Amino acid sequence: MPETRRHAPSFDSLAMDREHSASENVHPSEPIGVLPGLPGIGSRVRRPLGETALRVFPIGLGGSVFGWTASADETRHILDRYADYGGNLIDTADSYAGGLSEVRIGAWMAHRGNRDDMVVSTKVGRHPDAPGLGSVNLVRAVEASLERLQTDYIDVLFFHGDDPSVPLEDSLGTAAWLVETGKVRHIAASNFSPERLVEARILASMGLPRFVGVQQEYSLMNRRGFEGDAELVVRGQRLGVLPYYALANGFLTGKYRSRADFVGGGSRSVRAATHFGRRGLRILSVLDHIAEEHHTAPASIALAWLLAKSAVTAPVVSASRADQVDAIVAASGVQLSRTQMVELDRVSS
Repeated sequence: MPETRRHAPSFDSLAMDREHSASENVHPSEPIGVLPGLPGIGSRVRRPLGETALRVFPIGLGGSVFGWTASADETRHILDRYADYGGNLIDTADSYAGGLSEVRIGAWMAHRGNRDDMVVSTKVGRHPDAPGLGSVNLVRAVEASLERLQTDYIDVLFFHGDDPSVPLEDSLGTAAWLVETGKVRHIAASNFSPERLVEARILASMGLPRFVGVQQEYSLMNRRGFEGDAELVVRGQRLGVLPYYALANGFLTGKYRSRADFVGGGSRSVRAATHFGRRGLRILSVLDHIAEEHHTAPASIALAWLLAKSAVTAPVVSASRADQVDAIVAASGVQLSRTQMVELDRVSS
């Protein structure tokens, strides 16, 4: 394999002044062009990821299907379409398709020569060759991810779930070494409890690296897991929030309208079926109505609802086909009215 790994930009040049950061708006904008083929979308904005210098597209592209339901060719088409729309946030994990997701993303970036234009986040802790967040496995997992991604640095390294068997101080200490050596720019947490996030911030005050973001399930179908203590903590710590299952395993796209629609659809359909019922159908009805008013797809409205929540930086959404990317990125151009937000809040409560 030819050597295509790239070195991270200078950390000094990427440092953000904390006092300036605190005075910024929650979502300052940076125009990045017009989406071709999607009339009325207008200019895009990029958002800060927590208190970092990273600026990301409002919709992150999830890599969970790469190497699984999306073939190598389809993966390239999906990534191309997302990048051509100005997308720059790609999220994956070392455990997705046994690491093949990272391989496909790395090959695509090497082919396009756009590594420095992308913000790549990956998660470690669940790969069978390097499970958990112990020091040895953490370093081993990162080295393996770097190799698969064909890069010398990971923009955001997520701890893929808590590991109670390892003191958090030890995991953060290892992360400090990874940051100091330039292998990782920032660290973040996936599915950590509010209590563990508070513990992590206390440890950060003692000199260990700070989490800059979190990943947690959050959508119109599942609000209780985030709204409440978790939201209070992430707001207080000014963490970037990248919700996953933002479309409730496809249920909020509107593709499931009857029980027959779930038949033969695989594991995602099985999970989406848990949302089928009176509440789910009421939410779909409201999404249909608002989507018609905006001349867009229900999925775009479901994501626009998340984007209107000030705690949210960018939902992470997967696409199994390139044409599905259109409705995903279109959400960033939808401005819901106050009445529409109230209606969605009410029907999903």
